[in-house]
Amino acid sequence: MDFAAVNYIAVIVATVASFIFGSIYYMAAAKPWRDALGKTEAEVKETMKPMPFIVAVVAQLVMATMLAAVMFSLGEVTPEAGLYLGFLMWFGFVLTSMAVNHGFQGAKRNLTVIDGIHWLAVLLVQGLVIGFFGL
Repeated sequence: MDFAAVNYIAVIVATVASFIFGSIYYMAAAKPWRDALGKTEAEVKETMKPMPFIVAVVAQLVMATMLAAVMFSLGEVTPEAGLYLGFLMWFGFVLTSMAVNHGFQGAKRNLTVIDGIHWLAVLLVQGLVIGFFGL
């Protein structure tokens, strides 16, 4: 894989766009998400620290870089390919990993649904942005 050929401006824009989406999404889904966690608003606020947000940005940067590298390697850097590959990566890697982890953690199914929708949208947003930037 040729990471030198990746459009890093597109990767950064995709990372920012997907992080902004996630912020809006979880603000809208805050109550169902807390219910799925089995925590109150006060309990969630007690654990709010900067590190999870830093990890989220870095993770989304890595995801966008990998998605861009795969798109470039396949020679398919278009919005359509970005959506298609984003969905495949979500279904093949993210959703399956979440399902296993949440299953062994005893998490409520709603948590997997809420988080799964978030990660699907993250990869779709990233694929779309990277695809719009093109080669």
